[in-house]
Amino acid sequence: MQKLSKIYDGKSKILYKTNDPKILVLEFKQDISKFNGKYIKKFEKKDIINNKFSYFIMNKLAKKNIQTHVISLFSENQTLVKNLKMFPIECVIRNYASGSIVKRFNLEERSFLNPPILEIYLKNDSLGDPIINETHCITFKLINSKHLENIKKTTIYINYILQKLFFRSELILIDFKLEFGLFNGILTLGDEFSLDNSRVWEKKTFKKMDKDIFRDNLNYDIVECYQKVAEKIGCFI
Repeated sequence: MQKLSKIYDGKSKILYKTNDPKILVLEFKQDISKFNGKYIKKFEKKDIINNKFSYFIMNKLAKKNIQTHVISLFSENQTLVKNLKMFPIECVIRNYASGSIVKRFNLEERSFLNPPILEIYLKNDSLGDPIINETHCITFKLINSKHLENIKKTTIYINYILQKLFFRSELILIDFKLEFGLFNGILTLGDEFSLDNSRVWEKKTFKKMDKDIFRDNLNYDIVECYQKVAEKIGCFI
């Protein structure tokens, strides 16, 4: 497989064409950003950890009959993925209160949310990724009702699988973001699953082990925490 020209350069990832139009190279960056990309810092090895962590999670989900875009590892910080036609929405599922929902609903951080809350956001950096509802999706023709219903069901199922995986590893899966697209007309999980787009805490201490270390200016090593979470769930870098 030959990596060709760059087609997307985001805050944490780059996408490249290949000599097969159905396959892309997904490259993870060392960058971590906050304030919607206004402040960025590089962390050595973060790209390698996220690449292998996301590959590990995607393969766990694939074994549970969830279609994912992952094909194979391409290098330490790159993965070969299917070229999806992405929906312009993001799905966030929240098991505990943290981040923006705390301020929006005046909740105490760590409040248990039962059942988990599923939120939909418009994927648009210039608008600040606003929260939207199902009627926005249909009226603005972002996605049809059948695909939206399948995404909701799949997201809830993924949450069920991953909550158990992390809990067995002495970790709490607080929340996470997913993106979906179509490949040959089939709904497929795309983007990534890493500690850049999820919140994970230690079960006993409630220590934050994710991107919030950077967002909240916590005084411990973020790469060391990413590595520790990967090892706990069985993903060895």
